[in-house]
Amino acid sequence: MTADGWPGAGVKVAVVGAGTMGGGIATLVLGHGIPVVLVDVDSAALAAAEARIGRQLRHGHLLGALPADRAGGTLTTTTAVAGVAGAAAVVEAVTEDPGRKREVLAAAAAVVRPGTPLISTTSGIPIDELAGGLPRPEDLLGTHFMNPSYLIDMVEVVRGPRTGDAAFAAAQALLATLGRRSVVVRDAPGFVTSRLLHAMINDAARIVEEGVASADQVDTLLQGCLGHRTGPLRTADLIGLDNLVDSLRALHQRTGEERYRPTGSLLRKVAAGELGHKSGRGFHHYGEVPS
Repeated sequence: MTADGWPGAGVKVAVVGAGTMGGGIATLVLGHGIPVVLVDVDSAALAAAEARIGRQLRHGHLLGALPADRAGGTLTTTTAVAGVAGAAAVVEAVTEDPGRKREVLAAAAAVVRPGTPLISTTSGIPIDELAGGLPRPEDLLGTHFMNPSYLIDMVEVVRGPRTGDAAFAAAQALLATLGRRSVVVRDAPGFVTSRLLHAMINDAARIVEEGVASADQVDTLLQGCLGHRTGPLRTADLIGLDNLVDSLRALHQRTGEERYRPTGSLLRKVAAGELGHKSGRGFHHYGEVPS
């Protein structure tokens, strides 16, 4: 047991979902010396994630965002959710679909010990909505990592109304071991960060769509005038425009607020495969995507 309450560096963390967020979280955990089992139904996605994680580990160390005095954890990949057995925490990072998330979380709950935190990375679906499909709803909480999660050290933690003390404490111990600063908020659609950021991104996309300004001009103004680190549309490209549209739809369905209805330019870019950084092109161009 470490000083912050985590069971120890040799105890694995399971990450289910090998996309942008799942891979980034796996990078963060591995970089802190903790072994990871990465689960995805798509073996090609696992292979791509493994290569991406290798690059991200080098990037994180180069920037000093990962500890230099700690040996990296071992990465194991599998297409079977049963591979999460024995993990001290399970991080769910699949697509923003409540049915799919409940399915994955229930499958993980069936093979881990009671009290093992089941951590959803949803950016907008209320945690209690997901907890309803679990045999032990007290083991579920939300942790909304920012992208890239191995570089940004603040996370939004969502404690649902049924989240138990054991799972919450274990998740907080893991985040402390990973050097993350957490802010705990109440459960609600979109929580805090998505509720504010996604509306701003949608408005920024609408401004470009109306011809008021280019994407570069919008981002430059938000950086220079309002102190936004990257600008809303570069942030959208980092999130992934497909992920952003899914999150906006989830927010619109649950709040009824029109500001969350995805604007036409976002929908057209997703339909064209312009998904942002991961595809090489979104609101900005990023060149060829590494294979």
